[in-house]
Amino acid sequence: MDLGNLEPLVTARKSLRASLEKSKALAAALDRAGPRLDEIHHRLPSLEAAVRPIRASKDALLSVGGHIDRAVGPAAAVLRVFDAVHGLERPLLSDQIRSDLAGYLSVLKRLEEALRFLSDNCGLAVQWLDDIVEYLEENSVADARFVAELKKSLNLLHESRASEDAQSCVDGGLLIASLERLESEFRRLLEENSVPLSMSPSQPSDQHRIIAPSLIPTNIIQKLLLILERATANGRLERCVSIYVDVRTINVRASLKDLDLVYLEMTAADIDSVRSVETHIERWGRHLEFAVKHLFEAEYKLCSDVFDNNNVRSECFARVAANAGILAFLKFGMTVTETKNDPIKLLKLLDIFRSLNKLRLDFNRLFGGKACLEIQNLTRDLIKKVIEGACEIFWELLVQVELQRQMPPPADGAVPRLVSFISDYCNRLIGDDYRPVLLQVLVIHRSWKQERFQERLLIDAVLNIIRALEQNFEVWSKGYDDQVLAYLFMMNMHHHFCKALKGTRLGELLGEVWLKEHEQYKEYYMAMYLKESWGKLPALLSREGLIMFSVGRATARDSVKKRLRGFNEAFDEMYKRQTNWVVSDKDLRERMCQLTVQAIVPVYRSYMQSYGPLVEQDASSAKYAKYTVQALEKMLGSLFQVKPGRSASFTSPRQSNGKFGSGVVSPSKYSTSPTVV
Repeated sequence: MDLGNLEPLVTARKSLRASLEKSKALAAALDRAGPRLDEIHHRLPSLEAAVRPIRASKDALLSVGGHIDRAVGPAAAVLRVFDAVHGLERPLLSDQIRSDLAGYLSVLKRLEEALRFLSDNCGLAVQWLDDIVEYLEENSVADARFVAELKKSLNLLHESRASEDAQSCVDGGLLIASLERLESEFRRLLEENSVPLSMSPSQPSDQHRIIAPSLIPTNIIQKLLLILERATANGRLERCVSIYVDVRTINVRASLKDLDLVYLEMTAADIDSVRSVETHIERWGRHLEFAVKHLFEAEYKLCSDVFDNNNVRSECFARVAANAGILAFLKFGMTVTETKNDPIKLLKLLDIFRSLNKLRLDFNRLFGGKACLEIQNLTRDLIKKVIEGACEIFWELLVQVELQRQMPPPADGAVPRLVSFISDYCNRLIGDDYRPVLLQVLVIHRSWKQERFQERLLIDAVLNIIRALEQNFEVWSKGYDDQVLAYLFMMNMHHHFCKALKGTRLGELLGEVWLKEHEQYKEYYMAMYLKESWGKLPALLSREGLIMFSVGRATARDSVKKRLRGFNEAFDEMYKRQTNWVVSDKDLRERMCQLTVQAIVPVYRSYMQSYGPLVEQDASSAKYAKYTVQALEKMLGSLFQVKPGRSASFTSPRQSNGKFGSGVVSPSKYSTSPTVV
């Protein structure tokens, strides 16, 4: 075969082979395209609906174009801001807040502005989208299924905007998280800069010396103000107020802790009488003054520095004060007013009133706002109870003194504790310490009744009490069966008034004449006592008829024996009778012993020197020369001693029911007496 004829065949062969390869490749491509064609077939209806507006009339397409542009513009702007919001997440969730609070707040403001934009424009964008969908639906520009999908998406937008978590949906909760971090920083700044008020450890617990409060630095206050500004702008001011109240309350309580204020928790059931808490009341006044003038004063100033709004400032301070303990102070005062009434309670009520009155201006300034209404009401109630209780006790004192008149006198002739107590008590009432306070209390109480009260009424009331005491011991002296003991009792009473009241405010009011009268009465009853008791004994040692000549010596001896026997019997009887009698005042007691010795011992010594030898040689001489001079002096010098257990101090004589007692009053009889207020 000719080789030249083979070339076309080779060429054709190559062409056929290439075509075959292409056919195989096309067949493989068709196999791969089969599933995709099926998918396209299924999606074709929706694609057809989606592109149908393109197939609408030219006029319809031109008309809808403007609507679409107006709707897409606001929506695009909203989306751009939305993207910017998410761009703020990193700085707002970092630790920048501690190192650069101002920078953090600047970023937070940008977030707030972005959210305000979204809040203001999201609705507008959705409204524009609603309008275009409505246009498409009304003009049949788009397929009904396509419009339905659009309406479904728009409904979801409407629902999300109407929900309570709409803002969280917009920013993913970024603003709330940022504000919570800001509140945590507010707490941290307060806690790290709140230091309890320091107390001097070298001073006793009741006499703390204030060193100086650690105030929050100005730069920290400026940071707190910046945080509060953002909290207020976002409606979360109350959260910061609660944080402030918690932190500062803990700080004030820590400042008060060293004062040991456990006694403030006592209830009326825990207190037997005001005497059981007398020391607590004294401490209460000092502690209250410290709390008000230093702790709460500092808190008031700090609240003024931190909070601009007056109402918020007052509310915040009121909550700190109430939670930190001012109410506990006032409630303790109320508890004291509920204790049993007795004279000492009057003094303690006056102490409470003095403390409150001293702090009156501070209370009005610190707790005068509407927010402190609970503190104001409790303070008013406390003052009212203190004044009423004090006045009631004071006016009842005279009645209680008069009621003691019916009681028997002290068996030992001593000054009744009631008398010593009342004289000292009245001196205290009209002294410089209590008189101004009592007078103010009485004036206020009368003013509530639209009546006037003058100081003279107070003085007269006290003097009437002393006069009632005078009448009491006049009556008591008549209750003795032994007249000699009555003389001793009256001597004791008059001496007590002379010595106890001379040089005192009460003594000045009673006058020098009054005191001299009691001095004269004391001397009179002293003389009567000596005359009717020991003064009768020297006469028993008469020298009459004693002839010492030898003829009459036996007769003289018998007479001496008889007279010594009579003296001894009289002395023994008198001494035994008076062994338990008491002269309350030490100086008067020593004088009485001296006078008694002078009345008897010189006479006895002289008698025994002259006639003692007549009986000393007798076998039974001990029966007649019973006492030596030294023995008599010792026995007489031991008279009138205050017995152990009997106190002459100025303490209140109280029965278990809280009334006065004379020291000898029968409880069964006394229990029928009205209670002292």
